[in-house]
Amino acid sequence: MEIILASECPPQETLMAPTASSHTRLVTPGEVIYEDTSYMRGHGTYMEDGCQVASVAGYVSQVNRLVTVTPLRQLYQGAVGDTIVGRVTQVGGGRWKLDINSRLDAELKLVNVQLPGAEQRRKNVEDERGMRDLLSEGALVCVEVQKVGQDGVLRLAARTNKFGKLGQGMLVSMSPSLLVRDKQRMHDLPCGARVVFGANGYIFLGPTCDQEQGLSYTDSDEEVGVEVKDLLKGDVMRDIAIATLQDIADT
Repeated sequence: MEIILASECPPQETLMAPTASSHTRLVTPGEVIYEDTSYMRGHGTYMEDGCQVASVAGYVSQVNRLVTVTPLRQLYQGAVGDTIVGRVTQVGGGRWKLDINSRLDAELKLVNVQLPGAEQRRKNVEDERGMRDLLSEGALVCVEVQKVGQDGVLRLAARTNKFGKLGQGMLVSMSPSLLVRDKQRMHDLPCGARVVFGANGYIFLGPTCDQEQGLSYTDSDEEVGVEVKDLLKGDVMRDIAIATLQDIADT
């Protein structure tokens, strides 16, 4: 993917112009979506006087004859297999509680975490006592949704080296509905930065890590290169976001 400098960047309207295959439609509450009763009513819609009307502000989605409206602002609902970014809020009882931009905090159990060094063994009492050495309150972590409980609590896992604690970088929060659904959530940019697009609306921008070593649970005091620091500037971050969206759309 090619990164365009701010001075060379074309107008934002050009980069974000809808393609011929784009059929996204934005509606407001009370706006008529279809004056046709043959369409099935989905979430975010209701029927009135034979018309399908939007009950929330958002984007219209249609699958065959089923029409739904995805709200512009919503909390993360959760789906098995999603890659998300969370912040530790509580440690104890053999598990971590994580804020994941959802209605409830998610749960990451110690048994579902790969220990440093890719060591695979049964966790013991000593491991439980040292949980804060791995992840303490306030730490950012990249995990995968393993299960959605009947109580609505998401059960998480970090069993491979691509998941784990996130180090130096910047966290950006946005509505999950604004993110493109894509299997590839982690992007290493040629300029030395890694972007993690959490499906829950949390986006992490930081330096790249060793592909073989993966994410670790140790805090690094190593100074980040000047090139990476420049990426944290507002105008550069905007250009990176636009360029990354274009790259995702082209794949």
